[in-house]
Amino acid sequence: MGKVKIRNLEIGNGKPKIMGIINASPESFYKESIATSKKIISERAIEMEKEGADLIDIGGMSTAPYGHTLVSANKEVERLRNSISAVKEVSSIPLSVDTPRAEVAKVSIDMGVDLVNDVTGLKYDEKMKSVVFSSGLPVIIGAYGDRSVIYNSGDITETIDILQKSLVLADESRISEDKLIVDPLIGFFRESGNNPFFTKISHENWYDRDIGIISNLKYLSNLSKPICISVSRKSFIGRLFNLTETERLIPSIILQVICALNGTDIIRTHDVKETRVALELLERLSKQLST
Repeated sequence: MGKVKIRNLEIGNGKPKIMGIINASPESFYKESIATSKKIISERAIEMEKEGADLIDIGGMSTAPYGHTLVSANKEVERLRNSISAVKEVSSIPLSVDTPRAEVAKVSIDMGVDLVNDVTGLKYDEKMKSVVFSSGLPVIIGAYGDRSVIYNSGDITETIDILQKSLVLADESRISEDKLIVDPLIGFFRESGNNPFFTKISHENWYDRDIGIISNLKYLSNLSKPICISVSRKSFIGRLFNLTETERLIPSIILQVICALNGTDIIRTHDVKETRVALELLERLSKQLST
């Protein structure tokens, strides 16, 4: 398994890292994760760091497929300028920017973020590849299929194939192997959506796809890249158990532990404290079992 450094944070060393989520986008699906004022963003960053976050992911536009969430690049930049500066004023924690747009990524990089998180795997914006290469920063490659293709179910085999195509793009763009992290994208494989950031599948039970990916996560190790995953309060949990976002904490934590057991290197989550407790408990249990 390859290792990636995000500033001085080593990813892929066998110990999962926690990525806290701050959404500067009022359109985001989990309203309790939204922070738009500098004061609240700063407070949230301090809290997450104290709770055990290893890094923080900041988004200025929601890419949830089922939402009407598209905003202009200027609006996304405005939100991220505000958010990144708010965090940097109070913390030196590594920062990730969650955007599929090259111009937005470039502004964020110039402001000092340490990682680009592109749910479209360098495919949506033609300029993203060169922006990432020029920055020398690591990038999270999301599983994002060809827009002209309707995939069957988005199962682990199709997901690996989709990710491999993005890895080829990265190689052709001279982005170093040791800068690449992969994400199978839970919640982004759908029959239909309201923005361009999802992969179209014909399988009507899209939530079964997400369960199948989590169950077969170990096969992603065939790509020899660190794995990032976000299952936190996602819609498939709501669809399976008729739970609102605020009711999805317990299943989210259970799924995150399963992801950790199956080789995940970064767990992207809304609930840093609970995730840290779960992972530390898992680590203690593993040590006891090995003695």
